[in-house]
Amino acid sequence: MSESASNVVYLAIALIDFVIAGWKCLALLRDRTPTLSLITVNFVASGLVFAMAAPAGYRMLGELTGVPSFATLPVYIGILSCFSLLHVLTMLWDPRLRQSPAVLRRQVTVWSAAYVAAPAAMVAAFCSADLSGPADPLKFNTDFADEPPIQVFLGIFLATLACATLSTYRQCRTLRPEGARFQRALRSFGTAMLFVFGYVVCSVPAIVLAASGNHALDTVGVLGSTFGSIGALITSYGLSGAAVGAWLRERRDIKALQPLWDLVVEGVDEELAFSVDSARSHRLAWNVGFNLHRRVIEILDGMRALRPWVSPLPAAAVRAAHAQETARGSADARRRSERELQAAATAAALRDAAQRLQAARREAALRGQAGPQPPAGPPVALPGEDTPASGERQRLLRVAQALTDPLVSTALRAVRTQRSAHEAAKTAAPAQTDEGAEADEGSPGAEEAEAAERAERSGRADRQ
Repeated sequence: MSESASNVVYLAIALIDFVIAGWKCLALLRDRTPTLSLITVNFVASGLVFAMAAPAGYRMLGELTGVPSFATLPVYIGILSCFSLLHVLTMLWDPRLRQSPAVLRRQVTVWSAAYVAAPAAMVAAFCSADLSGPADPLKFNTDFADEPPIQVFLGIFLATLACATLSTYRQCRTLRPEGARFQRALRSFGTAMLFVFGYVVCSVPAIVLAASGNHALDTVGVLGSTFGSIGALITSYGLSGAAVGAWLRERRDIKALQPLWDLVVEGVDEELAFSVDSARSHRLAWNVGFNLHRRVIEILDGMRALRPWVSPLPAAAVRAAHAQETARGSADARRRSERELQAAATAAALRDAAQRLQAARREAALRGQAGPQPPAGPPVALPGEDTPASGERQRLLRVAQALTDPLVSTALRAVRTQRSAHEAAKTAAPAQTDEGAEADEGSPGAEEAEAAERAERSGRADRQ
């Protein structure tokens, strides 16, 4: 890899690491755990390493210190720091070690002591070497391989790096975490360790030959930095890939829930919203998890506010319409699962309740009333109201998707037709006695329930 290419690659990786480190810092403010702290520190250290290892940063640091090769010391110590943190991190992830706190504490202490002793010995060896003269940022290992202190310096560095990467790889192979996403991230993490170990494999023969005066493998030593860069990128994915995937899914779900939020919050009572920015919260790039949970809570509050206006007719009409579609066996008809039917019934009930509420508000405004009066009668339960809290997000996503389902539109048209026929029948019927009129006027919920029962019987007959 040439110096210009190294500048681009190393500085790009440094930028990626700093961005992820900033993101992890925000997460750390909300959830201060040892593992998240180690991950955050690792990304900060990795960003600094690549910034200093880039030829531009390397030469700048050499000019500031007056020692052209000085940047090698903080870069190599930074590399060991990163991979020692990763090794400790995998030990903290190991469920078997967590079951024995004394064993975990002992292993972490022993390895940490080794990872502290190695850089101390490297500093002593580096400072005792004669590093006068110009330096090539990509060929330090082979250019100074004939210096005995540098041989010690490089030997400690490569041996410690090999132990850290192979031990971390072994830990990743033996871990059996729960969750497919975490398993994939851990596999990526282990693969990254092998790529970084490739740096050791390329560097050792090049350094050994250069120490004897043969520089035929200097290019192979430079190639090792490419393996290190690839390993660093895969490590970044392993440590943040699952989190990025979850963040993207949360962003997607916030947008998917927007139509349902518009229906049951903005269209019902805007005071149900957490803030005036709730409608635009899906545009925010930070704190997405909080925004998603807030959106789910606001929607559930809106559904409860609509509860007095919910009728049993739409849900029954959805099931009846689905039964008719499947009985006809039309080309565009498909048999929906019980969850899909429940979501469609909920969507139809909510759309109908919102329309009834808006109509009652208009009527109340014409009459000069303070607010609409909900229909009398017992409240009607929405389908799926007994869903556990852990399943509400997925249920609401299905309901939001079902809002535009043709089955829901068909069912709502049937409900409107049924209500129009009922109103026409009431108008044409002879006047009732005062007592009978009062009884009918006070029990519209009973009429709705009877109509829903007839629609349900019709649906069962079609299915038979």
